[in-house]
This record gives sequence, structure tokens and C-alpha cells, in this order.
Amino acid sequence: MRAEQILPDHVDKIDVNGTTVRKGTVAAFLANARIWTDEGASEDARAHAGADIVEGLPALRAIGLFDVLEIRDVSLRNWLDAH
Repeated sequence: MRAEQILPDHVDKIDVNGTTVRKGTVAAFLANARIWTDEGASEDARAHAGADIVEGLPALRAIGLFDVLEIRDVSLRNWLDAH
């Protein structure tokens, strides 16, 4: 399956079992995960990244991201499991 078969260019979001999933959700998670796991990131940056991750979790779970991929960073994985 190709990306445009799930979200064509003219579509910005889809509904998956009652959860809105926006285009860019996975990329945003990856960017925030990098900040959250960066030991050099400020506490403020980590807090903002964490809040954005939590906000996106329903969509990530709706598309099954964590059913097929495992987070390698143990701290992040445990933190996600707690949320």
C-alpha cells in the first residue's frame, strides 16, 4: 500500500474507528520522541515534547503504530506505556 492510498494529497486527515488521524502524526511523534530522549534537551523542551506525544497517542494507537513497532528507548517505551 502506498501513502496516497491512505491519505491522498487533497486529504489532511482520516477517521480511524472514531479517532481523527492527521497527516503528519507519525512524523510529529518521531520529532517529539527525539527531543524527549535527548539528554541535552531542556526540561521545558522535553515537557512540551511529552505533552505533544500524549496528545497524539490516541491517533498513533488507532493506526496500530505500537502494534508493529517497538520503541527501542526503554525510558520512552515505559513512559508511553504509563500513558
